[in-house]
Amino acid sequence: MTSSIRSSSSSRCGFAFYSCRYGKNKLQQTLVCCYKSNLQSSALIGKTCSFLPSYSQSSFSSSTRKSQPQENDAIARKLHMQVTSTDELKKAVGYKAVDDHIQSGMVVGLGTGSTAYYAVERLGQKIKNGQVVDIVAIPTSTKTEQQAKSWGIPLVTLDTHPALDVAIDGADEVDSQLNLVKGRGGALLREKMVEVEARKLVIIVDESKLVSGLGITGAMPVEVTPFCWKRTMRRLLDIEAFQGCQVSAKIRQENDQIYITDNHNYIVDLFFQKPIPDLMLAARQLIDIVGVVEHGLFLNMADICIVSGKDGIRVIEKK
Repeated sequence: MTSSIRSSSSSRCGFAFYSCRYGKNKLQQTLVCCYKSNLQSSALIGKTCSFLPSYSQSSFSSSTRKSQPQENDAIARKLHMQVTSTDELKKAVGYKAVDDHIQSGMVVGLGTGSTAYYAVERLGQKIKNGQVVDIVAIPTSTKTEQQAKSWGIPLVTLDTHPALDVAIDGADEVDSQLNLVKGRGGALLREKMVEVEARKLVIIVDESKLVSGLGITGAMPVEVTPFCWKRTMRRLLDIEAFQGCQVSAKIRQENDQIYITDNHNYIVDLFFQKPIPDLMLAARQLIDIVGVVEHGLFLNMADICIVSGKDGIRVIEKK
């Protein structure tokens, strides 16, 4: 959903870029302006939007920027730009993933997280409208299960449907080979159990999730047993594959209590100052530790990555 540019009482504005909105079964390229809370006035658009079309830049001349904020707001409204939020970008890739990769008669894996939410929503809409039929789905968390049920999506398990046609999910980091870090939302075990069985894994992200090396933008989660978790956390810090990465570890908490996964386990979040150099070695050494249930490295699993960003929506396929 989009709207024309406007400033709130806090006079927020930001930078503009070309993007795509997915609707009516086709991509529509639009000029998008993203609000940035640290900017103080719409008069700054001309300074920050270095790649605006010439007609837009000319609307924010030096003389214009010196005018009253109300006049600037009126000029901004006249541009008829379409405004998108982070949620709208997530919605675009979530909807596109479902429209492009789910057909009637499929067994579908439903991911977990703020981006996967929109894929579930879109699938629910298409089932409700009769656009796809004979679909069954396997959720990767209790939260996704609840959302799917609210849309009337028929649910099954791996016990009865061990092979999936496609799974759609978000990711926390994606490298150039489509290796992933996943699990910052806490569902990494069920996500990996379901998605490893999919013939096709479609990842949906915004371009901030694209990285040159895994492990550098935040936590790399490891699900561990509650029993003797401190001992397991110490072992994680001693992994050979992490030497030189300046790794640190922290038990995940929520509301000042240790976070409990859907599987009644704990999560140790690992943080790195440098990317993990040997991902395959790291994955093997992580799972070899007694007490580790699963880790957030999803290697050689993703087939397609749908990315939203300043240049619109693009699709990256595994080389």
